[in-house]
Formats: sequence, C-alpha cells, structure tokens
Amino acid sequence: MLSAGSTTCSNLFKVEAKMAKVLIVDDSPTETYKLTSILEKHGHSVITAENGEIGVATAKKELPDLILMDVVMPGLNGFQATRQLTKAAETSHIPVIIVTTKDQETDRVWGLRQGAKAYLTKPIEEKNLLQVMGEVMA
Repeated sequence: MLSAGSTTCSNLFKVEAKMAKVLIVDDSPTETYKLTSILEKHGHSVITAENGEIGVATAKKELPDLILMDVVMPGLNGFQATRQLTKAAETSHIPVIIVTTKDQETDRVWGLRQGAKAYLTKPIEEKNLLQVMGEVMA
C-alpha cells in the first residue's frame, strides 16, 4: 500500500495499467493501429476484432480487462455488441468504452444505456483515453 504523498495519481495509474488486457473492436485498420500504438506504449496488451460479432466472441473467449468499442461497423454494430456483452453473465463485469465518430448527444445517451461505462468521440486524445480507462477500471 502506498502512503499519502509517495506517488502521484498518474504514476499510480501507470503501475496499474501494466496489467490491462484491452480488446479493440473496430473495422478500421487505421483506428485499430492508432489505439494499439497508444495502449502498447503504456504497457497494455491488445487484442483486436474487426466487427461486433467477432468482438463478442473474442471477449467471451479472452475475457479482457477492458473493451474499446467502435459503433459504425458492418453486421452487429457497436451498440448491439455492447448490449450483448453487458447483458451476458460471463462478460458483464468487463467495462466497455465506446470510441466512435458519432458525436451526437442522443448517440452518447444510447451508448450508455446499452451498458457502456464511457463514451469517447474520435479523434481520440491519448491523455483523455488513458484517463477514462483509469476511471472505468478503478
């Protein structure tokens, strides 16, 4: 246990973050690459899935610590995949952060109603992503 004043919050988060296995569900190779680069630079391990169906199956198999979910994907979209993951007993404990270009308030509200713990819009700022990840995994 750390005593008061022995470390900063950001240092404490970096220690905890080393352990995180993150599933990125996004059909854009460019976005997947950007998110993977940020996460691996901060010590996270990354698994990827290119659509909602594969994302749900991968989450059930791998049981990641966190899921970053795009919304606009062919087949099962991110809202539908998030709802399936947050309702299923084996994956309901995994926090989902929606990461999307859909920036309307109604989309944000709908995403949170599907069970997402946070909603971020692209382009993602590294500092903001890490802060929100720390909050939902705390």
